[in-house]
Order: sequence, then structure tokens, then C-alpha cells
Amino acid sequence: MSNRTLWVDYLRSFITVLVVAHHATLAYTTFAYFDTEVYINSTHPVVDEQRWIGLDLFSGFNDTFFMALMFLIGGLFLVRSISKKGVGAFTLDRLYRLLIPFLLLSTVLMLLAYLPAFYLSKGSFDISSHVADFFTTQAWPVGPPWFLWLLFAFNLVFALTFSSLRQLYPYLGKQLVRLQKSPIGLFGFWWLLTIILYVPMAMAVGAGTWTGIGPFDFQLSRLFLYSGYFFLGVVIGTIDFSNTLFGKDKRVVRRWWILGILALLSFGLWIGLPPYLRVAVESGHLPAPLGWMIYHSLFALSCTASSLVFLSGFKALIAKSSKWWNSLSENAYLIYLLHYAFISWSQFLLLEIKLSPGLKFGIVFGIALGGSWWLSHWLRKINIIRKYL
Repeated sequence: MSNRTLWVDYLRSFITVLVVAHHATLAYTTFAYFDTEVYINSTHPVVDEQRWIGLDLFSGFNDTFFMALMFLIGGLFLVRSISKKGVGAFTLDRLYRLLIPFLLLSTVLMLLAYLPAFYLSKGSFDISSHVADFFTTQAWPVGPPWFLWLLFAFNLVFALTFSSLRQLYPYLGKQLVRLQKSPIGLFGFWWLLTIILYVPMAMAVGAGTWTGIGPFDFQLSRLFLYSGYFFLGVVIGTIDFSNTLFGKDKRVVRRWWILGILALLSFGLWIGLPPYLRVAVESGHLPAPLGWMIYHSLFALSCTASSLVFLSGFKALIAKSSKWWNSLSENAYLIYLLHYAFISWSQFLLLEIKLSPGLKFGIVFGIALGGSWWLSHWLRKINIIRKYL
């Protein structure tokens, strides 16, 4: 792990921790609901009666940016990787690292993770009935590993088009470098790109729309957002971004805290403005399409500000390696795969215990992060797991 990319490795692992925390909140948000007929239609495998709106805000803030940023990081080092390995070896490596773990490991883990939901729906722990229901009625629910197959799909598109586009990526990277001395220009470009990638699709299909076949689920409204951020990461990866776009001496890095304030303000606008937009639309002062465009553009603003503050903030604050953070980075992939079962089972076991939702969240988060981290540490002693995961 070199100093040049240390901050990116640590950022990736930090977002993994945010993913664990995000899922730990979902049993205790005020918008949570459980469908006893088809549990996959629920907001989460386990839903508690104890709720807290503070966890709504935390999960909502995460949701505006963290998966888009994960896709961007997923594209950062691909040009150098495919240039070194060649298209064939690169594609095979992605198959082993992403698609096969998604199809095999994640299926087994999701069967375990959704067993509490099956019990809450059917009142039974019968394993054979659960397996049959999992693949039929619930249509093979994929859970958090949806990210892996979609990332593989983007990698595959990248590999298949690399020979024809290999000159385009560095050209676009050079154009992007021109914004290194203009943080306002960089922010404006990033926001405009996010609006283009997200707003039309969200208005066309609805912001929360998912689709897919079997385990190949994805959020339709964010397909262009995620693919666009992935290929933006590919472009950024062609330049020396640690010393140019996110160099220590650049204002976007030195003033990262300003972006932090903007990220909180833009998120506040996104959640606070809709009632006023609704009144304006209902009173006829604002056309409904324009109201939706403003609302989705505020989501794009929050996504932009949050993505940039974490990129610039980690570059500004990470100066040297840490033993425990190195361990977190090494185990982050398996933590991502393993944590959901720890989440659902600990939430299930806490259902009948009278505690505050904030305390329950803390217990679930601690068990899920600590348990999946510990299990990953031991699983990675197996050579083939350590090689690919």
C-alpha cells in the first residue's frame, strides 16, 4: 500500500464502514415497514417498533452519495490495471473477484441473512421452506452484494471498449486537470455532470425505482449516475490525481471543511425544501416538472458536495499509515460481503428487548462491524480467499 494511494484505500474502507452503519439503522428508521406477505417488499429484513428520526437523517445523508462514490473509486485504477494485465487477464480477474463471489458466496450469505425475515413472515425456521421461498416467492433477494454484479458489468463494458477508447480517457483526464486551480469550476462541473446523470432518469422512472431479474437487481433511477461516476473514476485515474486534482496544495483540499459545510447545507435543503415546493406546485406558482427538477437537482448537489468533501478531506487528513486502518482496508471487501447476516440476526435478537433505538443501532453496528471484521481476518488465512477477496 503506497503513500500515493493510501488515502484512497482508507476512504474505500471508510465507506464500507458507512455501508455497515447504514444497514444497522434501517430497522429503526421512522419510514421502515415490514411486508408479512412478501418480505422482500419490506424496507429491511427486520423492522423494530423502536424508531428514531435521527437515524432517518443519517441513512438519508449516506444514501445521497456513498454508493456513487464507491463506483467512482472502483474505476480509479483500472486503466493501469488493464494496461498491465491485458484485456483477457483483466476480465478473468474481474470474474473471479466480483461475479463469482456475487453468485456463490453472496447467495449463501443472503440465505442466512434473510432467515429472520422468513421467520417474521411465516413464523417458522424450517430451512427447506425458507430456501424454496427464497428462490420463488422472494425471487432470489440479493441484498447489498448487488453492488458487485453491477460493478462487474461496468468493468466488462470498460474492458470490451478499452481498445477503442484508450486514447479518450487520458485526453479527458487532461481536460479535467485544468480545473485543479479552480475549486468552484471543479465543483460546478461535478454538479452539472451529476445533474445530467441523475435528474432526467429520476424524473422518468421515479427516484426510488429498482428493477432486475433474479439476483441481478439494481436501482434503475441511478443507473446512469453509478455508471457515470464509475467512468469518471476511470478518467481521474489516468492523471496523477493525488498531486494534481487532489494535491495537498490545492484549495479544494486545503479548504475541504468548506465542502463539508456545503454538504450538510445541501442535504438540509434536499430534505427541507420539498414541503415548500409542494405548496408552490399545488398553488399553481410552480409547474410540477420544474418542482421535481429542483428537488432532484438538490439531491445531485448533496451528492456532489459529499463526494468531493470525502475525497478532498481524506487526502488532506491522511498523512501516514495506521496498523488498524490497514487491517480494515485489507478486510473491507469481506466485511462488505459478510456484514448483512450479522445485521439482520442482531436486529432480530434485539426485537423483544426494550432499549432506545439509538442504543440498539449502536449494538447492531458494533456486532456487525466487529463480527464481520473478525471473521474476515480468519477467512483470509485461506489462500484462495486471500488471493481474490
